[in-house]
Amino acid sequence: MEHCLEDEAEAQNRINFIPCLKWVKKAVASTNPIKVQLSKKELVKIIKDTQVKLNIAKNESSGGEAADELNLSDYDNEDENTANLLGIGSLAELPNDAQDNFSESDDSDKEDEIIKPTDNLILVGHVEGDASILEIYVYNEEEESLYVHHDILLPSFPLCLEWLNYEPNSPKGSYCAVGSMDPIIEIWDLDVVNSVESAFKLGQMASRKKNRPHIGHRDAVLSLAWNKSFEHILASGSADKSIMLWDLDKKEPSTIITAFEEKVQCLDWHKLEGQSLLAGACDGNVKVFDCRTPESHLTWKLDGECEQLSWNPLQPFTFIAGTSVGSLQCFDCRKGQLWSIPAHEKEVTGLFVSGQCPGLIVTSSPDETVKTWDYSGENAPELINSKDFGCGMLHCLGGSPDSPFVIASGGDKKSNNFVVYDIRNIDVVKQRFESRQLVQLVSITPPGSPDVMQQDN
Repeated sequence: MEHCLEDEAEAQNRINFIPCLKWVKKAVASTNPIKVQLSKKELVKIIKDTQVKLNIAKNESSGGEAADELNLSDYDNEDENTANLLGIGSLAELPNDAQDNFSESDDSDKEDEIIKPTDNLILVGHVEGDASILEIYVYNEEEESLYVHHDILLPSFPLCLEWLNYEPNSPKGSYCAVGSMDPIIEIWDLDVVNSVESAFKLGQMASRKKNRPHIGHRDAVLSLAWNKSFEHILASGSADKSIMLWDLDKKEPSTIITAFEEKVQCLDWHKLEGQSLLAGACDGNVKVFDCRTPESHLTWKLDGECEQLSWNPLQPFTFIAGTSVGSLQCFDCRKGQLWSIPAHEKEVTGLFVSGQCPGLIVTSSPDETVKTWDYSGENAPELINSKDFGCGMLHCLGGSPDSPFVIASGGDKKSNNFVVYDIRNIDVVKQRFESRQLVQLVSITPPGSPDVMQQDN
């Protein structure tokens, strides 16, 4: 028994990776986030209350699907130790000599606490040992600075992140929606430091004792997409094979789409047509839904499972998909497939299609490479560079919304699992793109209508 516990502890110590990340544009976060002050006793009470709720939910569920809301057996690549990552069981007690006030900080740190209008935030899901954490990085391109501003302890393994500025009955703020192994979506207020509870949740577990119905997904939440045209709508895709369109005002799904036969891993709202939702699943199908009448949709078949998916911001009828077999495929909604190339030796885990630099695509993969591509019109892209950043197997990638050549990527190398990089530092990339005219998408909102995007050269 002792030997098994030692093996389990050793396995947990080896776990240190970045499963997901999300960029946040400049000047949307509070310059002076609110700092919550908690005593040691208050923190322990919250942790223990959370454990009680988890135990009650577990005891009340029985049989079939309800007995296994997380459905971990479907995740073939997860070993038994992964179950220990879900939750906060190891934090039930704090050492007696822990500081009574957890919000105290040195004067030297106060400058870093201020978020400048020139700062980007990068939201990073981090799994280390048996802890699941949401880290809020501050990145300043002009100052070439990068640091963790604050972090949030998550109750479950993070799988996807989405930024939004909408909360019911509140002024615009800065929030992060977290999809995880748990079917309930947690919405965290990024303008609050030392927060131990989410601002609100989407979904609830059924309770026979309280006569409470089930709301929301019944399995892990794999994808999230906030609708910038209709700000009260958040889309979620799940391992339960469904897509839900959540009405944030009511905190319940207004539409449930069940058009797929496998897990829904990818979602992306169209930049011009706010009712059009692009979705991809493990059955290899990609569909475009008009969410006013979601029963009518268009479908395309990929050569593998859909791992990554993005509308092309500068070619509004086209989208690009990355697959489980490492291919990159482009489709035109009017014509069908335009091209398909073998992009990586393993699955495509990151895809960035630039909305500012025409032709620029960046991809990542567990083959440990980040690749930069250039495409023109309907022609297949040309590989410009392949780079190993030393982050191990790469699980995610995202591009800055403000700086067209700055990317972030996360991997599983314990000593170096997160990198932010300006790809213009690669000579061949700089030579290819430095003279290219950039495009700025400008949001115009006529009275009573959703956002419309225009190109401003």
